[in-house]
Amino acid sequence: MEKMIHEGKILVHPQGFAFVEVTDLDEDIFIPPGFLGSALYKDIVEVEITDQRNQNKRTEGRVVNVIERGISELVGTFYFDDEELLVIADDARYSARITVDDSKEAQDEYKVRVRVTEYLDSGEVLAEIIEIIGHKNTPGVDILSVTAKHDIESDFSDATLAEAEAIPDVPSPEDYKGRRDLRDEMIVTIDGADAKDLDDAVGVKLLDNGNYLLTVSIADVSHYIKEGSALDNDAYSRATSVYLTDRVIPMIPSRLSNGICSLNPKVDRLTLTCQIEISPVGLVLGSEVFASVIKTKERMTYKDVNLILAGDFALRSKYKELAPMFEMMNELANLLRERRTSRGAIEFDTKEAKILVDEYGKPTDVVLRERGISEKIIEDFMLAANEAVAERFHWMDVPFIYRIHENPKPDRILNFYKLARTLGYKIKGNRDEIHPKSLQKTLEDAQGTKEADIISKMMLRSMEKARYADESLGHFGLAAQFYTHFTSPIRRYPDLIVHRLIRKFLIEGDLIASTLDHFERELPEIAKHTSKKERAAIDCEREVTSMKMAEYMEGYIGEEFDGVVAGVTKWGIYVELPNTIEGLIRLGDMRDDFYDFNEDMMMIVGRRQKKSFRLGDAVRVRVKSADKEERIIDFHLTSGGFKHKEQKGVRNSDKGRGKKQSRRDNHKGQRRSKRK
Repeated sequence: MEKMIHEGKILVHPQGFAFVEVTDLDEDIFIPPGFLGSALYKDIVEVEITDQRNQNKRTEGRVVNVIERGISELVGTFYFDDEELLVIADDARYSARITVDDSKEAQDEYKVRVRVTEYLDSGEVLAEIIEIIGHKNTPGVDILSVTAKHDIESDFSDATLAEAEAIPDVPSPEDYKGRRDLRDEMIVTIDGADAKDLDDAVGVKLLDNGNYLLTVSIADVSHYIKEGSALDNDAYSRATSVYLTDRVIPMIPSRLSNGICSLNPKVDRLTLTCQIEISPVGLVLGSEVFASVIKTKERMTYKDVNLILAGDFALRSKYKELAPMFEMMNELANLLRERRTSRGAIEFDTKEAKILVDEYGKPTDVVLRERGISEKIIEDFMLAANEAVAERFHWMDVPFIYRIHENPKPDRILNFYKLARTLGYKIKGNRDEIHPKSLQKTLEDAQGTKEADIISKMMLRSMEKARYADESLGHFGLAAQFYTHFTSPIRRYPDLIVHRLIRKFLIEGDLIASTLDHFERELPEIAKHTSKKERAAIDCEREVTSMKMAEYMEGYIGEEFDGVVAGVTKWGIYVELPNTIEGLIRLGDMRDDFYDFNEDMMMIVGRRQKKSFRLGDAVRVRVKSADKEERIIDFHLTSGGFKHKEQKGVRNSDKGRGKKQSRRDNHKGQRRSKRK
């Protein structure tokens, strides 16, 4: 019988099992512990099918060959262990023992970045230290370790900084040539109070024909950052700004992002403007894109605009000239949103946490970010501008970069269907033909229920990841035929490219064959690279958030909280607290009964007492442990008469340390056994 061999990327779990993502199957292949061979996290491997459907209804296999190593550099903690120089990877999914020959002046418990130099048959790797980050307990080193792990660059080249310094602080009269003068228009920025890089400004007015005219002006970063310059090369390499708990790692130097490229109040700024004429029922009638110069009337904050719209007398008096425009903005945004929703756009409204830290980077609180009327107004206006620009360039039929969101994969949407059914929701359509309007209807039906946030999160996870592409394939989530990113060139490189293309093709009218051929060649790689870097930035931001949440909960060991069951697996139930912090109740710790996992119903059920836990159930938990380095929070269930005896003589502050020490000792023991 011919062996069934497939190729794919292996994703290893810290507990020793793995999944292989293969392109020629509708599902991943499960690899049990002991069947990984010498494969490590993210390697490209060949896997042999050993069981088409195991007892957990998964396709099971074993790794038979490593084709390509997935990770060549990683970050970890350096230790002196007897005569050995050992590095333990920060990512517990990278299970190999890492030894180095030279400490490079790193001291015990320093965070370091290493480059793998050799893979041994024993499963160990040899490496060299290429960067010393600092002692793991030094404030700020924790975040630096995560950014290093995800290859997030923080320092600009000397050439880039020199180019930034050479750019004037104010536009010159020469810069105004060929630009439409909008300095007398009522245009404002609306951002968070702590924002420094203000890259979009908006204005709305009524035309004589009764239609709205929406003006969206975006900082003309492409005027200052020329193709092939050091600034451009650094911006391309980074591809995006990265927003972490206590810092921003910018795509371009702050002298530009917070200075000449920031649409600061009451000063001249160069912009690219998209003006859109919209009917009284929210129908887009036409648009125009052009180079401009603006002078914003005010630097408004989301909070103040929200208060103005809520009727705050003092603020309405202070901004009496602007208040009527904010009312009109709200009217127009509602029309645009209704029009977008009617065509089937999915309006996700998931909770987002904000981590507050002290001067040393230690978390002091985790709160929910507020999303009021003004935040939605700006979002609606940016979406409208992005769609208008994308549609114009689609019909121009020239090389362009789009933001696309493809239809969900059938297996993922089927899993979401199953989950929704367990919660009592029926979705119209089938897994091969799904319209976003059906999914939006589910969100509307769930609104106001205890499981609303879970439905929203699970639906989001069932979607494909949006990405950049050089062809217009539409945006499933927005139910949009044409979409791009035009509105944030300070912090997203694709937006900078969109501006460059607007300048070349639309403003300068450069449509000669050599120009078209140049961008035809360049854009596919730009789209691929920027999509990859965006994913790395998102992963970095999420990991820092998880780390800081775990660090925050280290101060609450033994305390009780109310939460909601947000996930059910064969190893336990995940509980989310009101501030979005999530922890795991392990089935092994639920000693009041033996619980079975029902995958079809997404629930666990006790064999004797028949007590069950399913998505959306309200529970009360006690914090068992939290580990900043492992990014893990464990809960105990306290409701339903469940009790758990703590191990005597274990101080709260020692719990996390015991886990970390055992991981180090495991590596040490493996090494000694191999010597023998």
